Order: sequence, then structure tokens, then C-alpha cells
Amino acid sequence: MSARDLSVLLGIILIIVMLVIPLPGWLLSFLILVNITLALLVILVSMNMDDVLQFAVFPTLLLLMTLFRLGLNVSTTRSILSEARAGEVIETFGTFVIGGNPLVGFVVFVILVIIQFLVITKGAERVSEVAARFTLDAMPGKQMSIDADLNAGMINEHQAKERRDKVEQEADFYGAMDGASKFVKGDAIAGIIIVLMNIIFGLIIGMVQMGLGFQEAVDTYMRLTVGDGLVSQIPALLLSTATGVVVTRVASKGNLGNDLTEQLFRFPKLLYVAGGAIFLLGLTPIPFTLTMLISSVMIFGGYWLSRETAELDIEEEDEERTESEQMKAPENVVDLISMDPIEFEFGYALIPIADANQGGDLLDRIVMIRRQIAIELGIVIPVVRIRDNIQLNPNEYRLKIKGNEVAKGELLLDHYLAMTPGEDDGMVEGIDTVEPAFGLPAKWVEEDMKDEAELLGYTVVDPPSVVSTHVTETIKRHAHELLGHQETQQLIDHLKGSYPVLAGEVTPEPMAIGEVQKVLAKLLQENVSIKNLPVIFETLADFAKMTSDTDLLAEYVRQSLATQITNQYKKEEGVIKVVTISGQVEKLIADHVQQTEHGSFLALDPERQQQITESVASKVEKLSLQEENAIILCSPAIRMYVKQLLNRFLPQVVVLSYNEIDPNVEVQSVGAVSLG
Repeated sequence: MSARDLSVLLGIILIIVMLVIPLPGWLLSFLILVNITLALLVILVSMNMDDVLQFAVFPTLLLLMTLFRLGLNVSTTRSILSEARAGEVIETFGTFVIGGNPLVGFVVFVILVIIQFLVITKGAERVSEVAARFTLDAMPGKQMSIDADLNAGMINEHQAKERRDKVEQEADFYGAMDGASKFVKGDAIAGIIIVLMNIIFGLIIGMVQMGLGFQEAVDTYMRLTVGDGLVSQIPALLLSTATGVVVTRVASKGNLGNDLTEQLFRFPKLLYVAGGAIFLLGLTPIPFTLTMLISSVMIFGGYWLSRETAELDIEEEDEERTESEQMKAPENVVDLISMDPIEFEFGYALIPIADANQGGDLLDRIVMIRRQIAIELGIVIPVVRIRDNIQLNPNEYRLKIKGNEVAKGELLLDHYLAMTPGEDDGMVEGIDTVEPAFGLPAKWVEEDMKDEAELLGYTVVDPPSVVSTHVTETIKRHAHELLGHQETQQLIDHLKGSYPVLAGEVTPEPMAIGEVQKVLAKLLQENVSIKNLPVIFETLADFAKMTSDTDLLAEYVRQSLATQITNQYKKEEGVIKVVTISGQVEKLIADHVQQTEHGSFLALDPERQQQITESVASKVEKLSLQEENAIILCSPAIRMYVKQLLNRFLPQVVVLSYNEIDPNVEVQSVGAVSLG
């Protein structure tokens, strides 16, 4: 335990001691001065902080200092009533303020209490309540603003986390201040009650028990009571003022001193007006010397501030001129060629889906899309820059990846998209369209037709869900384009944190970052998750020394991920339905594989390619009528060549090899690809 922690604990113990054990006068005097010093320090800190979170301990400190002051009140009251003395500090304050007239001193003390209780404490309490309520109400909006900046690429994940933490801390701080202000109010009330009890019972004890005369009892106990009240209320007044200063601060770049001087004297010419008005007051019976002195100071201040403002304006013009010249410099054109990895643009009619003030939740959906893709594919996609584009049709949107348009669509915000369960029977009225993510026939129906469409078996979704699904599926299809060398290095760095030896066996030897990137991109291109990096790197470590062909290495990795791939495509009952390739076609493909120094490729004549493609297409069409996925099963030796052959015309067809299917899963053949 450090010395600071120990001092705080001893201070709290001392408060408890003061409530029970009588303290000598010299110790009371010392603690009273400590109380005044701490209160002065608190108000100075509150006036010089730039941000309320720089003094986040203030609510707790307010409670501790209030308890400390009440403990002192109990100790001084015990000394006053039992011994008719309470230390030199209290006696000095009482004698100085009373000045020989106890009634005047008591009136001064009452005025001080009224100022604190009715003006400062009550105002600070009200401001604390309002600040706490508005801070909590504004919290969701601030969180949405942070998410918007994150999705727009203006801040990174670390900065977003810091800003979210700050928003939560501000809400906690103002909520605590709302409760702490009640301590200040209760302290003021307790101070008034203690003073009254000291006076009443002091007079009774002085005249009855000590045999003092009325005048002598009044002089003694009034002096001590007023002194005790002053040494107690002065720190209380300072803390009340500090509370008001903290809760009335608004967002600014400087402390209270900077804000006051900068904003109060922002318009120097107004000082001339104020100085002239004070000068005119000197023409009345008010002493001319005083008004002349004040008006001279005001006019001179206005003149001095006007010169300073003019110099600042010249400096700002010079800075703007310099910035303009810099913008004309050739090197600034480099900033114009930067490109966002992912851009989502929409027409002006679709602004409500992105504007949080209008109930739009697109920004939240984009955040969830990034999380979903990270979980499913194991790749962290870059932030999506969202912007409106007046060049698009009002209801149109489009998605760009690395500057190229990869998807677009249209939304009707006042309609719902209803996807038919089968053939359209015309029972649901709407605007015919196509579901953008999967190309299914659909209709835009009005809200009053929504329930009827659902009863008829239609799948009905709202426009934000339509666009978020479209964006998700599009990014998945193009995930391999988003995985570059830099992103691959980040994945390797993440792997090194848990498997440093494994990562070291693969990179930088025998595989460079670019070669690892090609293997991972080939997996993503066929919708194979790269989340299981340890297994992928173990396979690369085993086979990278044998071959440098990234296509072949990707095939080895797929076989190592057999269980993962099987679970991806098997049915709930543990069955995979596939279309096999006949032995004739397999032999034909294997015989036409050409090996070169740059890799291998399929050199098959166009007529044979067309026959194989048409056979696969017919099988895919039959499976689609049965609502089955098209999966082609072939031998490991030709799998990647079959995929290359089908990729141009039937990219959605999944091609698996026998080694990529778990032996425990039942495989059912529903057709065969042949040349006849």
C-alpha cells in the first residue's frame, strides 16, 4: 500500500475519531486550517481544469470533505458547550467578525449562510439535476456519432473505444454530481441547525451551570459560535462554489480563466461604450474621480484589445494565405488519389436509413456486418465509408470496393420487400422487383399488405434489412479482394501472439507475405473461412518446402480443413448431396492439364469445355428446383481445374474433392456430369 493510499485511509479514520473522542484545542485549530486549505485547493482546481473528467473524483471528494467538516462541527460544538473554548482559530475569527457587537456578527454570519444556501447551493443542485438528465439523454446520440465516425474512417477502433469510454465516464460523473449536490445542501442545513443549537444551549449552560450573567454568556458563546460558523461555512461556501463551477462548465478548449477573459472581452469596442457610460455617471453627484478612473481603465483596455485583435486578424490572414499556397503546391495532389477500400453511396431519398436523428440504423448494421464477417470468414474488413451522392437516383444505392462498383440496387422506404415462396399467384399486389442479394423474384408491397403477404407464406423484410443483407453477401463474395499484403501481415502478427513458433516456420521463409496472401485469398474466393489460421499455417509449414505453387498449397490447406468445409455444406441430418463427375470426364480433364514453370492450367478445347459446362448447368437447374445447393464432387487431382472451368459461367457452384469431406458424413449422389 502506497503512502497516498495510507494517508486517505488515516484521514477517514480521523473523521470517525472526531465524532466520538474530544480533541484538544490546538489539534482542532490545525484541522480547521487544513479544511480551509483543502476547500481553497478544490475551487482552484475546478477553475483551472479543461475537462470535467480531469477532476472525476470530485463527487467522492465532496462527500469526504462534507463528512470531515461535519466531524469538525461535532468536535467544536463539544468544546464550546463543555469548556466555553474551541481553539485559537475559532476565537480569532469570532472576535474579528463580531468586533465588540455580537448581534452584528451574528447578522453577518446569517447573511453568509443565506448566500450559500439559497443562491449557490440551490442553484448548483438544480444545474446538477439538469446536467445529469441531459447527459444521459444525449448518451445514445453520442454513441451513434462515434459509430458514424468509425464507419466513415475518421477514427480507428482504438480512438472509438476511448471516445465511448469518455461518454460513459461523463454520464457517470454527472449522475454522481446530481447525488453529491445533495450533500452540499444537507451540509448547509446542518450548519444552520448546529449554530442555533450552540447559541441556545450555550446561553443555557453559561447562565445555569457556569453562573455567568446574560451579557457575559452572550458575549462568550456568541463569539465562539460565530467563529465556529465562519470557519465551517467558509470552506462550505468554497466547495459549493466549486460545485457550481464544475456543473455549469460547457464544452471549451481552455480553463475557466481563459474562457472568461476570451469571451468577456471578445468585442473590444463594447468597452468604449461601457467606459463612456461610467464617465457620464460622473456628471451626477457620484464622485467624478472614481468614475473617471474606471472609465479611463475601460477605454484604455478597449484600445489595447483592439490592437491585439487586429494583429491576430493579420496573423490569421497570413495563415490562410499560406494554406492556400500550400494547396496549390504539386505535392498536395497526392492526397486526391487516395481511395477508400469500401464505399457505400446512396441517393438523397435514402438518407433516413443512415440518419440516426430520423431513426436510421444503417451505421449500427454496418458495424454488425463487420463483426459477422470477422466471425464467419476470419477477415477484418476495413471501415465502410458511407456518403450520400446526388448523382444517383433518389432511391438508388451502390457499393464500391477499391473504387469499382460491385453492387447496386433500389429501395422504397415506404414499402416492404416480399419474396414469393414459389410461383407468383398474383394474390399479393405490389411492384415487381428482384431481391438484390440472391436474385430472387420479389415485390415491393405497401405496409397495409404486409400482414396479408406474411399469411400467404411470403418472406417480408424491411428496406434496411434488404440493403444490409445485400452489402453482407457482396462483401463476402469480394472478401478475397479486400485481403492485401498489409491485411495479411496483420493476421500473421495476430497469430504470432499465440503461436510464435508456427508463424516463424512459414514466414518470412519459406513463404513471403505475398505468397501467404495468395493462398488465403484463394480460400476466401471459394467462401472458405480462414479463421482457423493455426491449421492453415501448420499445413503450409508441412508443404511449403516441397512446392511453391500457391494453387497447390491452397488445395492442401482445403484438405486440412475438411471438417470445417464438411460442416459448412452438410444438411442437418448429416448428409451431403452431390453431383459426381464421371470417370470419362475426370480422365479427360486430367489428360489436358499442362504443367509450366509458372504453375499448371487446364488446356481443354472450347467444345469439350462447353459440353462439360452445359452438363453441370443442367444438373444445377434440377437441384435448384428441389431447393438444393449445387455441389460438384470430384477427385483431389482435378478439383481446382474443375473450379477454374466452371468459375466463369457458374461461379456459384461449389466444387469439393473426396479428401475435403469428413469420412463420418454420408454422401448421396444425385447426378453425374458426363459428355453424353
